[in-house]
Amino acid sequence: MKTPTTNPSPESAKPSRRPRTAYQYAVQTLRTDILQGRLAAGEHLRQDDLARRLEVSTTPIREALRTLISEGLVFFDAHRGAVVRGLTLGDVEEIYRLRKVLEPMMVTEAMASIGDADLAAAEKLHHEMLATADVAQWTEANLAFHAALWESQAQTRLARLVESLRDSSGPYISLSLYVSPDHIERSNTEHAQLLACYKNRDVGQAIQHTIEHLDGTLRIIVQSIGKS
Repeated sequence: MKTPTTNPSPESAKPSRRPRTAYQYAVQTLRTDILQGRLAAGEHLRQDDLARRLEVSTTPIREALRTLISEGLVFFDAHRGAVVRGLTLGDVEEIYRLRKVLEPMMVTEAMASIGDADLAAAEKLHHEMLATADVAQWTEANLAFHAALWESQAQTRLARLVESLRDSSGPYISLSLYVSPDHIERSNTEHAQLLACYKNRDVGQAIQHTIEHLDGTLRIIVQSIGKS
């Protein structure tokens, strides 16, 4: 995967508003640097160097790297330590192929047992997504929105498989939003349609919207990988 050619100044590389904790600041800054190409695929992430650059201790850097490893943006090499991972077309296509098989099954199961509290939680998260243009905040709310719709099935094996695939697709979704910010508005519209299907207990339409939503997101991710 090629990396973006833009090289913003160090000041513009940092979030405009620093999060509450050093860990939050570190993980948000490093995630953005990776997704926007300032930290290139294959680059070794040295904790001491990162701590000096971000002006924090090594403890939040170590915690941030663990989070980035779990998100798939970084991997651990026995000889080099933490290394930036490249986002690949084959990887994301496999993830979405599996999601299109499993998520319609999840829709069917969740629709039969979803409660009013789950719908209210999903609607609240939908309003949060409508109110933000921040990629990191929107991505987190997006994952929570779908989790709320499927909360009644949260302890099932199917839910664990779906959650794993959704977590794996998170970095790709973030990349697509950085490259094509207007995808947020389209996704918000699709989420409103999906939420209406759950309120009406319309399984068929919910499955259709889920497949269309996955297909549309994959198309934008593929285009984003080509641009990056």
